Amino acid sequence: MSTRSSSLFELPPLALYIHIPWCVKKCPYCDFNSHAAGPNLPEQEYVDALLADLDSDLHLAQQRPLRSIFFGGGTPSLFSANALDRLLQGVQKRLNIADDIEITLEANPGTFEQAKFRDYRSLGINRLSIGVQSFQAEKLKALGRIHDGNEAVRAADMARAAGFDNFNLDLMHGLPDQSIEDALSDLRTAIAQSPTHLSWYQLTVEPNTVFWNQPPEVPEDDILWDIQEAGQALLAAEGYRQYEVSAYAQPDKAARHNLNYWTFGDFLGIGAGAHGKLSCADGRIIRNWKTRLPKDYLDLSKSFTAGERELSTDELPFEFLMNALRLSDGVDSALFSQRTGLPLSLLAQGRRDAEQRGLLHKDPARLQATREGQLFLNDLLQYFLP
Repeated sequence: MSTRSSSLFELPPLALYIHIPWCVKKCPYCDFNSHAAGPNLPEQEYVDALLADLDSDLHLAQQRPLRSIFFGGGTPSLFSANALDRLLQGVQKRLNIADDIEITLEANPGTFEQAKFRDYRSLGINRLSIGVQSFQAEKLKALGRIHDGNEAVRAADMARAAGFDNFNLDLMHGLPDQSIEDALSDLRTAIAQSPTHLSWYQLTVEPNTVFWNQPPEVPEDDILWDIQEAGQALLAAEGYRQYEVSAYAQPDKAARHNLNYWTFGDFLGIGAGAHGKLSCADGRIIRNWKTRLPKDYLDLSKSFTAGERELSTDELPFEFLMNALRLSDGVDSALFSQRTGLPLSLLAQGRRDAEQRGLLHKDPARLQATREGQLFLNDLLQYFLP
């Protein structure tokens, strides 16, 4: 077992993830901690709980400035601008904020939310991530979505009109009965909205979802492969560079919050079911997770934290590379020691084996998967298991 060295370790940048767990309707493919909203959201009580949760974790920030904030869900745009304003003001009173902070809010294309976009922008929220998934009526119906394609286009228009010059569109491929042309049509419609960022990922059937118990009929593997190759070619031709397994961006528009995850940065996680990853000054790295059910999270007699554990030195190579190797360019090799406090030599045997298989580039200065390595990332990571 290797030991961590404080001379190698550096405290990483810090981000904040805020989970808002309510949706209008639970989608059949969704395995996130989301719950159907009732007629009255407990906005004020939930903001109070979020700030109290943040207070309990403040010591883990260690005076570092926040580089990004991400409101995820659920559907965070169900919350009013007033509630988010009070929350952001509370965060700013408790933490140092970087001057160029990126603040992202997930939103759905329902017309009842679009009118809020200008108010959100006035709060300092400077990036939207709009959950489109598809622009085609039959595909949206199969996914259990409650918006239509026209509403998705209007949401992008409203985002620009509200002053958002940086926004992401979320799209899925490999949908039930989807052809290559169906998938490319969705991409072309998305590109026509001029988003700065596109998340384009394959539908996967996850445990604890409706689709797990009632699996949809998805395209065969050869069609899925053709969809992926054709879509990647189209995105590249339109100026969207693939910088991560399922993320494509215009120049200098990669999602900073997600880049922090993939480079093994630190993040505070507050809200029902949120997860955090925090480093200590002595090099220890802790993952924690919060109470999952909203009713329990709102019960102030209970702890916000459902559990936490320290990552062992044996786990760290896999944990680091599971994130870093998702990036198309990989990372500088020195980042491994900076983030984990472990010597780079610890990876030597795994690197040699993965390079021989053609899954890892033979570059001592970088940890970077080959194209084949990214396609078969699980196979690549096997070389670095504890």
